[in-house]
Amino acid sequence: MTEPMKTMKWMFMAILIITQLPACNAPSSDAKKASAEKQITENNGVQVYYFHYTRRCTTCNNVEIVTKQALVEYYGVKVPFTSVNLDEAASESLAKKLTIEGQTLLIVSGEKKFDLTNDAFLNVNGKPEKLKALLKQTIDPIL
Repeated sequence: MTEPMKTMKWMFMAILIITQLPACNAPSSDAKKASAEKQITENNGVQVYYFHYTRRCTTCNNVEIVTKQALVEYYGVKVPFTSVNLDEAASESLAKKLTIEGQTLLIVSGEKKFDLTNDAFLNVNGKPEKLKALLKQTIDPIL
């Protein structure tokens, strides 16, 4: 099997596993947004956000998948991840607060914001390890 086919196989398996996880205990979209906003205002911990729209391409989905994998791999539950759908009214106040106007991969620590969107989209499909390394390189100094 060629290397791209192996990569696609693993990505497909990851997507399949993620989509099969039970969602019955997951907080509602509104609850997740409120919790994320509360965390920003109450502490200076690191928070990772992926802002997206309802309709997403493979690359958009992969940015979320690889980011989640990297955060769990490097930090367990220490660094929270929030996926924010910009098409939902509940996400409007958070997007405004963080001055987000489109698809964005953002790391927030207190008043500091690190926008990794361009690097994420450039690397996620061909070099996902490079995106993971960039996440680690950005987060480690601010933890």
